[in-house]
Amino acid sequence: MSRRKVATTVYITREQDQALKVLAERTNVSVAQYIRNGIDLVLKQHRQALPEQLSLVGGDDDAVSRGGDA
Repeated sequence: MSRRKVATTVYITREQDQALKVLAERTNVSVAQYIRNGIDLVLKQHRQALPEQLSLVGGDDDAVSRGGDA
C-alpha cells in the first residue's frame, strides 16, 4: 500500500551511497525504498522510547505497528 510521503534531506557517506545504488540496481528496489525500510526498522526497534499516543503514520497501512516492511 502506498502512504503519503514527505520530502526530506539526509546526508549519507559516499560508501553508503555507492552500496545503496549497487543494491538498488541488483534488486530493482529504489534507494528511497531502502531508506524508508531502514527508518521503519529503527522506529520499530526504539518504539518504547516514543510516547504511547504518538501515531507515526496512522491508518491500516502502518508498517511499523504491523511489524512489516513498507
